[in-house]
Amino acid sequence: MARAPNETREKLIKTARELIWRNSYNAVSVDEICASVDVKKGSFYHFFPSKAHLALETMEACTSEMKNKYDDIFSPTRPPLARFEMVVDFLITQQKEAFAELGHVCGCPFMTLGSELAAQDPAIGQKVSEIFKKKISYYESALHDLIRRDEIPNTTDVSLKAEEIFAFIVGQLMTARIKNDLGFIEKEMKRALFDLIGVSKNKNSDLID
Repeated sequence: MARAPNETREKLIKTARELIWRNSYNAVSVDEICASVDVKKGSFYHFFPSKAHLALETMEACTSEMKNKYDDIFSPTRPPLARFEMVVDFLITQQKEAFAELGHVCGCPFMTLGSELAAQDPAIGQKVSEIFKKKISYYESALHDLIRRDEIPNTTDVSLKAEEIFAFIVGQLMTARIKNDLGFIEKEMKRALFDLIGVSKNKNSDLID
């Protein structure tokens, strides 16, 4: 029985996501994606004009999932420090699950894709930038709440600090991918993140493993 068009399209997106997560964008060919889904190349190009367009659709799907998760983690109903703790726990769990499935640390797929293609394809570079800005906005919101609770100085440059937090998290994920080692992330990332935020470890020991 032939697949419904929407089913084929979704399978292509899902497969591309898995292959890009496992390897990289440039390491994955259209032929490999089609073979994995058992569809002909003509079907691929019926849905996507190019591999870059498929990558964009894949990022759209990932962004939707990320938004749902981050909306929950960074809910204003949670204490702001707990939000940062939870996002680290989420990232650790995500990386450990990928490692168990694929046998290596995957890091941040958006950063990997962006670093490969931002200069080659402006649309992908723009999409990755939008994803990054959205994540930074969550950090900014939590930092503002920390200021309101007098847990960090009201002189804190929230925009700059949120950028620093983002760079720290992405940097640690990329380093873990390069080293193929989650050791620092599992053992020290919360402490290092709280140090970066400017929160005393002793004061907030109940939030740190």
